[in-house]
Parts: sequence; C-alpha cells; structure tokens
Amino acid sequence: MDIKKLFNRDPSEKPLDVIKDDGGFTSIFRTVAVVGDSLSSGELEAIEPGCPRTYHDYFDISWGQYLARMAGITVYNFTRGGMTASEYCNSFADAMGYWDKSKAAQAYIIALGCNDLDGLNQEIGSVDDICDEDWHFNKPTFAGFFAKIIQHYKEIQHDAVFFLVTMPDENTPWYNSDPNIAKRHKGQHDLMHALAEKFSNTYVIDLHEYGPVYDEEFHKLFYTGGHLNSAGYYLTAKMIGSYIDYIVRHNMEKFNQAGFIGTPYKYCE
Repeated sequence: MDIKKLFNRDPSEKPLDVIKDDGGFTSIFRTVAVVGDSLSSGELEAIEPGCPRTYHDYFDISWGQYLARMAGITVYNFTRGGMTASEYCNSFADAMGYWDKSKAAQAYIIALGCNDLDGLNQEIGSVDDICDEDWHFNKPTFAGFFAKIIQHYKEIQHDAVFFLVTMPDENTPWYNSDPNIAKRHKGQHDLMHALAEKFSNTYVIDLHEYGPVYDEEFHKLFYTGGHLNSAGYYLTAKMIGSYIDYIVRHNMEKFNQAGFIGTPYKYCE
C-alpha cells in the first residue's frame, strides 16, 4: 500500500485541489458547532405572484447537516437567518443556550460577516479591539464581537479547534455596483487571517481566495433568489469538509490529540 496515495501532504497542493465526498479527516471531530447566519442555516426564499417574499431556515439542508451526513459526525446549527456577531454575543446565544457546556463541541466553524458588514455596515475593526484579559471589554466592532465568540467558546472548551470562514469572491452586478462591497469583503478576509494568527488552534477556511468565484453563472446554478439552494448548500458542505481535510492533512502533528478534546485527558511524554 502506498500511503502517499491515501495521505497527500504535497506542499504544492492548494486548498480545494482535492474534493472529498466524505469530509475526509473532518471526521476526526466527533462534534462540530456551526455559528452563522442564513447561509449557514439552509435558508430558502419563497415568493409567489402577489405575495411577499418569505424566508425559511431548513437546518436539514444546511451545509452543516450535509457535512454531518457525509462525515458521520454530529453538527450543531448555532445559526439563524439574519444573524450577526453582535446579536450572537448580546442576546441570541444566551437565549438559545448555545453557551451551555453540555453543548460544547470539539470544533467550531464560524461563518459571519454578511449581515454585519453589508447589512448593518458595522465598523470592521481589528485585533486591537480585543481585550485579552476579559472579552467583556472588547470594543463594539465586528472584530470585537467576532473575537468574543472565539474567546467565550475557548473558556467552555479550552482545546477546541476553530475554523473561520471568509466570504467568497463574487462577480455579479450587485457586487460590482459599489466598490465598498468588495472592500468590506476583503476586510472580513483579512480579519479572519489576523484572528487565526492571534488565537491558538484557529485556522481559516479561505473561500475568498480558494473557492469558486460566485458569478452570474454560479448564481443560476446554486442560488434561488438571494440565498443558496439545496445544491448550493450541498456544494458548500463539500468545500468546507474538503478544506478542513486539507488543513488537518497538512498539520497532522497539531491534531494528534483531537480525540481528547472535551475529556480530562492528554498524552504527555
């Protein structure tokens, strides 16, 4: 058996060069929590002639649940349409019990920014807005609130692994209508990398850099209205799982005790 055919660590490999149908090494995490908005909630839009547009979260077709079925793991949807990092910190997570230690996960995938930056036009901020001693004192910027989520879950599950998702690159009339949109999305991208540098056990799923461009043809296939359709959420699950597989394969030594996350044990020589 040639292990290299099963376990590729070619340094020239780029994320998403290899697409896994089963999530690959994502399966080493038995519990994963997804923190996100409508695009993480399996939200679908409905509209009929003479009727207002309505929005519906269907967790069963969210990319998190597609990933759960692919990889044979448990994925929690800590998500809701319209969610922002500030609302998650200020009310939503408390109201839903998502800080409860009984719901602690081995890994967290955090995908936020659309509503914060494109909807609320919130100041993006920087890692300078983070209070290392007490996250209660983070500044009220997108960076400050996003970091609160990481810091709070690190208190709940100290050795958990965090995957931060960048917003994908686009080429649509809406995206190109205002240069500030691209600037905001690039700012979210840069912040995710800065947070990954700051916090331990934290990695970036960089769909902006390595994912497909979400152009008009992509929207025709994988969107219905302004949200992904079932095929779009399924494709996203494949990309997320394949990206995590890439990260694990290329950093295997850092994940050799993943099975102990959430237990009182470690292997120390």
